[in-house]
Amino acid sequence: MDPATDVPAGARRPSRIFLLGLAVAVVAWILVIAWSNPTVMAHDVWNGQPVTAQDARSYYGLDLSNLYAGRSAWNEIGAYPYSPAFAQLVWPLDQLPWPVFVGAWTALLLTALYLLTGPELFLLGLAVGGMEIAGGNISLLLALAIVTGFKRPWTWSLVLLTKITPGIGLLWFWYRGERRHVIRALVATFGIVTLSYLLVPQAWHDWIALLQANTGKGGTWAAIPIPLGIRAPAAVALIWWGAKRNQRWVVPVGSMLALPALWYGSLSMLLAVIPLTTPEERGRAWARVRHPRGLGRG
Repeated sequence: MDPATDVPAGARRPSRIFLLGLAVAVVAWILVIAWSNPTVMAHDVWNGQPVTAQDARSYYGLDLSNLYAGRSAWNEIGAYPYSPAFAQLVWPLDQLPWPVFVGAWTALLLTALYLLTGPELFLLGLAVGGMEIAGGNISLLLALAIVTGFKRPWTWSLVLLTKITPGIGLLWFWYRGERRHVIRALVATFGIVTLSYLLVPQAWHDWIALLQANTGKGGTWAAIPIPLGIRAPAAVALIWWGAKRNQRWVVPVGSMLALPALWYGSLSMLLAVIPLTTPEERGRAWARVRHPRGLGRG
């Protein structure tokens, strides 16, 4: 018997909805490259000219010997607020010409999106994550790191060494008594910090100074105007609630709520709910949203 004959036809060929999503992704990839501009300024976003990859400017042309010079303004395009370790990670991409860099970076984000959604929900993911892909921020990478972190705690290092505060999601494991998971995540992060510090010690001192100078600052018009002081306690409460009920989906949601600034594009982190739930669970949740009056019925 040919094993291939036992495979359902739908599993042997991509569905139409996935092929449509793939076509949309290719078009989006081309447009992001075509409309990107390495010299874009904030006012260019409003002058009627399409502008993409503005957030990706933060990770391009980094000088590891003087990492934060001219890049310390928290809310300006081209600012670099992340750790020296992340700069060292993206350094190989930095050596590429700008259009190639944007193409590679956008492809990376699209890959992360696919890994979060799978083929059947890829088109939905493009709709939710389109703003983030166009801008080139790292929310989709953080979402993937959080999902992967349930099995590989070291991936939380990406969260802790970039946005920092979404690391609050580790409380889920702490509340559940899975302390080793938290310790492994922190040990991995400490190891990366140690190695990075040995290579560029001054950059780490500069990063700490940058964080101190920007403490308490929120986002711009492109962020949801709810301060971290309100969102963080809500995130802690949600994660505690989910930990007691083994609801893993609360981790990316709580981490998103704990972002230093909750940009509208950051809502793409909600896509991490997909791999952490079953289709049946998502169906029941959607039914509750559509028919809230029936919540108490049997």
